[in-house]
Amino acid sequence: MTQPHPSYDIPPRPAADGHGPDDDLAAGFARFYAGDLAGAEAAFRAAAAHDDAPADAHGALGDVLSETARPAEAAAAYARALAIEARWAWRVARAEALAAADAPEAIHEFRALAGERPDAAAVRRGLGRALARAGRVDEAAAEYREAVFLDPDAPDAAVELADLLTLGGDALAAVELLQPLLRRHGDEPALHLRIGRAWIELREPDKARAALTRARDLDPDDRSGAGALLVALDEGAADGLSDTYVRALFDRYADRFDADLVGKLGYAAPQAIRAAIDRVYGDAPTGLRVLDLGCGTGLMAPEVRGMAAHLAGVDLSPRMVEKARARNLYDALAVGDIVGALQADPGAWDLLTAADVLVYIGDLAPVFAGAAAALRPGGRFAATVERLDGTGFALGPSRRYAHAPLYIEETAKAAGLRVRLMDNCVPRRERQAPVLGLVFVLGKD
Repeated sequence: MTQPHPSYDIPPRPAADGHGPDDDLAAGFARFYAGDLAGAEAAFRAAAAHDDAPADAHGALGDVLSETARPAEAAAAYARALAIEARWAWRVARAEALAAADAPEAIHEFRALAGERPDAAAVRRGLGRALARAGRVDEAAAEYREAVFLDPDAPDAAVELADLLTLGGDALAAVELLQPLLRRHGDEPALHLRIGRAWIELREPDKARAALTRARDLDPDDRSGAGALLVALDEGAADGLSDTYVRALFDRYADRFDADLVGKLGYAAPQAIRAAIDRVYGDAPTGLRVLDLGCGTGLMAPEVRGMAAHLAGVDLSPRMVEKARARNLYDALAVGDIVGALQADPGAWDLLTAADVLVYIGDLAPVFAGAAAALRPGGRFAATVERLDGTGFALGPSRRYAHAPLYIEETAKAAGLRVRLMDNCVPRRERQAPVLGLVFVLGKD
């Protein structure tokens, strides 16, 4: 059983003057239903501090901690409630809190619950969510589908399954899953939002705009961010990707980016780049000034930290930069576009990296020119792209660009860079199939 979070520990409080835990509990529920979560938490903590505190005091505290996004503490509170009285609802709530806290035992807890009640749709959905967070996408999809089958009138599991399908490259399946639900839940903004996202991935801007507009109209406070996606869609246009579109795309996925990209899509671009760097340099270099372009959540950092005396990163998405900062591997991080970052420090860098970043840029001439200016003599630029068997570059149905090998070579040469290495690679999977890519290292002589 999960140990209580330190901040959950409550010193005993004996009853005095007839004031017992029931009084604190009643005050907590009154504040909770009035929307005063801070007041409710204080009252529930007071109730739980009594020697004779009922299970409801700890269970109610768990509910407040879940509402205020403190899942590890919530799991500990539910555990204390269950130690006093075993209730199904608290067992499910504890499993959900463990999953939200990325605790490895969440899957085990949900499987135990599903074994007892295999027809409980909420449990199957929770198991799907826990499996998805662990990167076990096929198992997660199966559980979500079972939850949808068990409770076809509740859209929550379908919405989460649609997210899984869209991220996995099967946006059409997401649309086909959700559209029938609109007949019964046409006033649910989450459905329209997910359909809009799927149409974006399918490069159907008019359909995406209609769905996102409906989502925004149904939610005047725009808590889902449909308005930002509409702006991004308009600025991105149907035949290109604007900075606004890319920023909105990655801000949206920041919280689960690593699990989705690594676990579900088999993301391997950082490792391909590191292997290419080792081949070009021979012995692994040290003491370099390294700039990680489009750093995202910092998945490239572990591959290059050991060779860097100074490691910096830049990304368009503020939320991605927050995640990268939490790794404590970068010496400096900034929010911004990569061309601007390259132009900011001429001749400052020994090594530039761009893992799965250039797929969001068509014309690479400004990037390569910026790289040539930013590198010191002898510096290197290592990156991955998706491979185009043809000439030039093209925006594919996944709304990522692919680049031809000859285009890379000619564009680099025009910028004053020379191809030191270019090889095929598989930077990620899409729809369970490998994506054909290129890894290359350019040099400034």
